[in-house]
Amino acid sequence: MKTRFNFRLFHICLFVGFLGILLPVSVFSQREGREAGGGQRAGAGQNREAVSKPAQNRKAAPAGENQKTSNRKAGDTKPATGNKTNVSGNNVNVDNSKKNVNVDNSKNVNVNVNKSTVVVANPKPYPRPPYAYGGHSYYCYHPYAYHPYTPYRWGPVWHPVGFIVATMAATAIIVTVASQQYHYDQGVYYVASGSGYTVVPAPVGATIVTLPPGSQTVVINETTNNYYYGGTYYSKTSSGYTVVQPTAGAVVENLPEGGKEVKVGEVTYVQVGETYYQPIVQNGKNMYEVVDIKDSK
Repeated sequence: MKTRFNFRLFHICLFVGFLGILLPVSVFSQREGREAGGGQRAGAGQNREAVSKPAQNRKAAPAGENQKTSNRKAGDTKPATGNKTNVSGNNVNVDNSKKNVNVDNSKNVNVNVNKSTVVVANPKPYPRPPYAYGGHSYYCYHPYAYHPYTPYRWGPVWHPVGFIVATMAATAIIVTVASQQYHYDQGVYYVASGSGYTVVPAPVGATIVTLPPGSQTVVINETTNNYYYGGTYYSKTSSGYTVVQPTAGAVVENLPEGGKEVKVGEVTYVQVGETYYQPIVQNGKNMYEVVDIKDSK
């Protein structure tokens, strides 16, 4: 018996076998494509996350960091100091002495010697009891009459204590007292200093030949007179006119610059150096009287 070949069945089997080969390949390719696509999507997501979020290990740079870096010199391995680099440089030209151009501590040269620390006692008895306050008695011959302290200048060549001149006038003379050298010119005494010449209180014991113009006679008592100019008292001697301490009860019209009003209880005195003056009125004029201060017993 001959077997009849069935072409239709052969084609069907061939088609089924072909499908068995293509189907796994297609499924595998699709799977790889999905995995590849997922990986790309995941990578893109990671990149977006990296852009949107700062790195956790990175600290934010402080303000001015770029500016500090820009001030760093090439090849400089030291940390940059930024604007602080110029701090010390700015101080190089700062000269605090400009504030004290006219302040010269040499004005206190021999200050304890030159100030009027002692008032010469007056033998004339006081007609009224003293003003007592704070354990001290303040003696005066005239009644107290307050008027404001107004400093007085004795002309263009007179200068107050502490004033500094760069050069000394050709008319100045040298006066030596207790081994200290002074320059005297027209009623003003100077001591040489680094800034020039500084006006100081008249040294007691200094003697000049003639009194400066404008000097006034001060009556001390019936037998004694002093001469007064620019806050300085002179006594007539055989050598000329010698600087002396003020005498208690001496009355003058003008007080120099540098004084200050001092409140003592209910009374206001004017202190010039170490001398106290009581404001009074004499013959209708505002005057000042030298006060004799003693410890109360």
